[in-house]
Amino acid sequence: MYVVYILECRDGTLYTGITTDIGRRFKQHQSGEGGRYTKSRGTKKLMYVEDARDRSAALKREAIIKKLSRRKKLELIGLPEQVL
Repeated sequence: MYVVYILECRDGTLYTGITTDIGRRFKQHQSGEGGRYTKSRGTKKLMYVEDARDRSAALKREAIIKKLSRRKKLELIGLPEQVL
């Protein structure tokens, strides 16, 4: 089972990715092993998780979410824009 997730970074930016194990992946991001973007900005918290039926569906959904504006991402998470 794949999931699409959104993390809040320490600088307030949002990072979107996919994984099969959200706990392991979040720990990787926190330790600086999760990727260049989160390594340079640090991670604050997991904001959103969405199940996907397979890797292909997860990648497609990730691409859609990455194209959203910050405002639309916050709406997807269920937060008003002023929160972060």
